[in-house]
This record gives sequence, C-alpha cells and structure tokens, in this order.
Amino acid sequence: MKEYLATSRSGLLMLVVLPAALVLSVLSLLVMGGLLKLIAVLALIFVVVGFFGFYMVQPNQCAVLQLFGRYVGSDLQTGLRWANPFYSKQKVSLRVRNFESGKLKVNDHSGNPVEIAAVVVWKVVDSAEAVFEVEDYENFVSIQSEAALRFLASSYPYEAAEDGDISLRSNGPEVTDLLKGEIQARLEKAGVEVLEARISHLAYAPEIASAMLQRQQARAVVMARQQLVEGAVGMVELALARLSEKNMVQLDEERKAAMVSNLLVVLCGDHQVQPVINTGTLY
Repeated sequence: MKEYLATSRSGLLMLVVLPAALVLSVLSLLVMGGLLKLIAVLALIFVVVGFFGFYMVQPNQCAVLQLFGRYVGSDLQTGLRWANPFYSKQKVSLRVRNFESGKLKVNDHSGNPVEIAAVVVWKVVDSAEAVFEVEDYENFVSIQSEAALRFLASSYPYEAAEDGDISLRSNGPEVTDLLKGEIQARLEKAGVEVLEARISHLAYAPEIASAMLQRQQARAVVMARQQLVEGAVGMVELALARLSEKNMVQLDEERKAAMVSNLLVVLCGDHQVQPVINTGTLY
C-alpha cells in the first residue's frame, strides 16, 4: 500500500460557509412551512454534521484519512483543513526522530561477549505504509533496529585479527554504513527512511574486560618493542659504518659482536644503564 494525496478543502473557507449555511437553515426552519420545513430540518442536520469535518495539520505532519475502514488518501497540506465528516483522521508525524537502543550484550564474530548500543535517526516517508503495513511503526523501528544491531555485532569481530579485516572498533565509517543499510532493509516495508545510524557504545563485557585489556597492553608492548629494536639495529649499523668510514679504530669480528651487544643492551633496555670505564687495552 502506497501513499497518495487525499482531497480536502481549506478549513478557513468552510469556517465561513458552514456558519452562513447554519444561519440560513435556522431562518428557513422558522419561516417556511410544510415540505420546505422538512427540507430545512435536513439541511440543518447536514450543516451541524459538517462541523465535524474540521481538523488541523501541523508542519511536517500528515493526516491519514479513512472512510469506514477504506484508505482514501493522506493530506499533507498544513493548517486548518476540512474533509468529509465521516472520514477518520489519523495524524502521522513526518518529523526527524531519534532512537537510542539500550546496551545489548552480544557475542561478536570471534565469540567474545561485547556490549553495544546505537543511535538511529529516522523519519516516516510513506504514511500509508507506516499506518497499514505494520501494527505500530514506532515499536517496529525500535525492535528491528536492535535486531539489525545484534546481527551486525555477531557478523564482525571486536578487533581485527589481521590487517585489512573489518572490525567493530577500528572501522567506524564502514561499520556505520553497514548498520544503516541493515536497518534500512528491515524498515523499508514500514515506510521509514533511516537518515543516520551510529554506534554510541562499544566495549567488552565486564566479565572479560580485564583479560582483554591485558591482551591489548601486551600487544602494545610487543609493537613498541619491535619498533624499538628496529631503531636500535639501525643506530648500531650507522655507528659501525661511521667508525669504518672515519677509520678511527679497527675492530675484529669478536669486538664488533661485543660492541653490537653493548649498544643493543643500552638502546633496548628498560632501565638506565651504568657506564663502565675500561682503563686497560682493548685486548
């Protein structure tokens, strides 16, 4: 079921016409007699019923009109409107709205329990689908958004095992696009457009948070050590090359090995070293 425009009239115009018709009907009822009086009574009844046809449409709002259960269109014109008094008028907001999910505990792709939450920005773009295709479109948005968030969290790991893999923590823009597409696919039938979907909370579950923190710290230490060793090896290589270039001292292989060992200890050690002055000969 798709939305289409309903036929309605300006409420301001009918606010002039109906009171005038009411006065005319009352005067006719008092003056005329016989069959004309019966006609005046019927006219008076129609005029009174006509006053129930007024309704208000605010900006970024529409009125879904039904006649005895049959959809007759949606009125998107704002202000005071008038339509068939027997129409039922259901207001639907077209404004942009936010939905923030609660913190969901989900196992990621690697099987680790994580806590995740998201903020979804959405609005109704088809009032007919929102009203008639689902029971409660606001509740539908919240449930389907959480279902999409659970599916996304279980499809990707919290941290990537290898470079280039998509992870929840490291690939923010990619994960945002995937989440938005997943939610939009689920809400398409409800006449809802997802404007934005972002993860607002992401963390390991409390029961494994400390262990995962230790693993992250160990990984950071290993990476720092690796970079430190690479820099130390470069400095040792430069020192040996400069000594050989300047021809300041001639070192055999054993002394070069000792020098390399001492320099690596100095450059890669955790603590400040204590220098030892050798007053003897090299040999």
